[in-house]
Amino acid sequence: MSILSTLAGALEGAPNAGSGTSNGINLGGIASSGALISEVISMLQNRPGGLGGLLQSFQQGGLGHIFQSWIATGQNLPVSPDQLQGALGSDWIAKIAQATGLPANEVSQHLSSLLPQVVDHLTPNGQMPQGDIGSQLATVAQRLLRG
Repeated sequence: MSILSTLAGALEGAPNAGSGTSNGINLGGIASSGALISEVISMLQNRPGGLGGLLQSFQQGGLGHIFQSWIATGQNLPVSPDQLQGALGSDWIAKIAQATGLPANEVSQHLSSLLPQVVDHLTPNGQMPQGDIGSQLATVAQRLLRG
């Protein structure tokens, strides 16, 4: 079973379906929330280097310290939608906007809250996970949707 199949099952069984809130983030409905989380999971799975590749993108954009705070066990530093778009690239934001049906500026806004949580949940001990993180991604998606 693929991670996206597992995620789809988690989305269908989410107890807060219809509430529009995912771990305190109002994303305009469970469909929008699920679609955003699904796209983040897909990006992490398909991005060259996975989570490490994402860290590298942030480092190249001068935001490595922000990403490192999400990995560490302390408080997560915030990232603005503009900083996020600079690190990820407008193409990736546009792809998510197209997949979710949300405007690109809303995608950037939601991801500025969602991505730190995803990275934080993937690195509970303050270290980058080793190997395939597929099952961890499914667990993170379930936690965020049940938040």
